[in-house]
Amino acid sequence: MSVHATLSYAVSAAPEECPALRQELEKNPHLQIDDSLIENQFIVSGEDEKTLEAIAEEMLRTNRVQIGELRINFLETIGKSSEGEGKYIRQTGGRGNYGHCRLRIEPGARGSGNEFENDVTESLIPGAYIEPIERSIREAMKSGAIAGFPIVDLQVTLFDGSYHEVDSNPVAFQFAAAMAFKEAAKKASPYVLEPVMAAEIITLEESIGAVIRDINTRRGRIVSSERKDGLPSIRAILPLAEVLGSSTHGRPDYPLRFAGYEAAPPRDGFHGGDAAAYAGKPRNPWVGRDSSAAKPETEF
Repeated sequence: MSVHATLSYAVSAAPEECPALRQELEKNPHLQIDDSLIENQFIVSGEDEKTLEAIAEEMLRTNRVQIGELRINFLETIGKSSEGEGKYIRQTGGRGNYGHCRLRIEPGARGSGNEFENDVTESLIPGAYIEPIERSIREAMKSGAIAGFPIVDLQVTLFDGSYHEVDSNPVAFQFAAAMAFKEAAKKASPYVLEPVMAAEIITLEESIGAVIRDINTRRGRIVSSERKDGLPSIRAILPLAEVLGSSTHGRPDYPLRFAGYEAAPPRDGFHGGDAAAYAGKPRNPWVGRDSSAAKPETEF
């Protein structure tokens, strides 16, 4: 998905059954769908809340569908390098299952995506098993390490392992690779990333204090302040969860645009059902999926 896919909701239908969605997809490059998760359900993702809600209302009007709650797409990443090992060995009377992988994972630059590198020889793991290993690792990335959000911006290297001439098979190596990745990810200081929004607020002199207080209550930070046409201009970065998900101070009345992903503050027991993951619409809950991290754009 796009780096701009910060909001998502689920729809209980096939994409081709929703003409309003198909029309919007043709003209909106930041709008995306994913129909690979659950049969007869697809996920609509984008960066603009008003656009997503307008499409939802049109689909509800023209199609007999159920639409899930609007969710914020959190991500995960890692803070340090680590290694993990996975062994999948099963013997059930006849031919068994044997797969053995050792992985190294390293943090990448923000927005670099996920990379896989094979650094083993045929004598350790035959080439026929490398593609199933990579596929399993990329699937495991979708579930994260601590909160169930997709994990992004890391380099994965397959550097060791072993196989059995009779018992090894692609499925065994898929299990082994997933085990190795999960072990490595948990040891790599994983943390949650949240989407953040940029705002430029031009206000009156007497309103500066109220604007600054509003930014502070939303966990925002001021990037710069200057004057434009004789008026104060404040540039700030605010977490999307505090812009859409707040029940205490409403939504800001100044324009916002997507700026990227930043580390979310630590929380005890942060998990996929955390209230901050909701954007405030009381529909059926669904946890946001895949995306890609971006370096916050603090240049306005």
